Amino acid sequence: MTVRILLADDHALVRRGVRMILDNEPDLEVVGEAGDGAEAISLARRDKPDLAILDIAMPRLTGLQAARELSRLLPDLRILILTMYDNEQYFFEALKAGASGYVLKSVADRDLVEACRSAMRGEPFLYPGAVNSLIRNYLDRAKEGGGFPAKAITDREEEILKLVAEGHSSKEIADMLVISVKTVERHRANLLQKLGLRDRLELTRYAIRAGLIEP
Repeated sequence: MTVRILLADDHALVRRGVRMILDNEPDLEVVGEAGDGAEAISLARRDKPDLAILDIAMPRLTGLQAARELSRLLPDLRILILTMYDNEQYFFEALKAGASGYVLKSVADRDLVEACRSAMRGEPFLYPGAVNSLIRNYLDRAKEGGGFPAKAITDREEEILKLVAEGHSSKEIADMLVISVKTVERHRANLLQKLGLRDRLELTRYAIRAGLIEP
C-alpha cells in the first residue's frame, strides 16, 4: 500500500529536496504541499493523507500548532516533525502535540524514509539525542518524586509492554516468554484497556515514561 503524504514547509527548496527523497521510494508518495501550518490543516482536511510531515517554524501556524489541531481533527493521521532544531523543548512539545517522530533536517536523507515507515507501523521514531532527552527527563522527574507512576499493571503485563515497546512481534514475544501468541494478544489488549491507550505507539510512549526502555 502506498503511503499518501502531506508535506508542509515554508521553503520551496526544502520541500523539493524532501519530495525527491520520498518519491524515490515505491511505498511513499507526496500528494500535497503546504507553505504554512494553516494551509497544511486545510489540505489535510480536504485530501485525508495518511501521514503529515511538518516543519516547526512556519508562518500563520507553526508545525506544533498544526500538529495539535490535526491530532484533534484527524486522529488517524500520523504526524512527523521535520526540523532543523535539535532542541529538547521542541521535541517534548512535538510528542505532546501527537507527533509520531522527530527528524532532523540535517540527517533527513538518512532518517526520513525509515521515520515514515515507523510512523505508519504505529511505532515512534526518535533520533539518538531525543532518546537521551527522554531518559534524562524521566530521571529528573524521578529525583523530584514524580517520575514513578502507580503500578497499574501486573508484572507479566509490564514484561509484555516492554517487549512490545522494543519492537518485538507477538510471535517473538510468545517464543521468548514460552506462552501462546493468543495469550500475548490478550495481555496486549488488556494493557491498552487498562492504560486507556490506542495503539503500539502510545504503549511505547507509556513504556518510556515508566522507565521500561533503556537508551
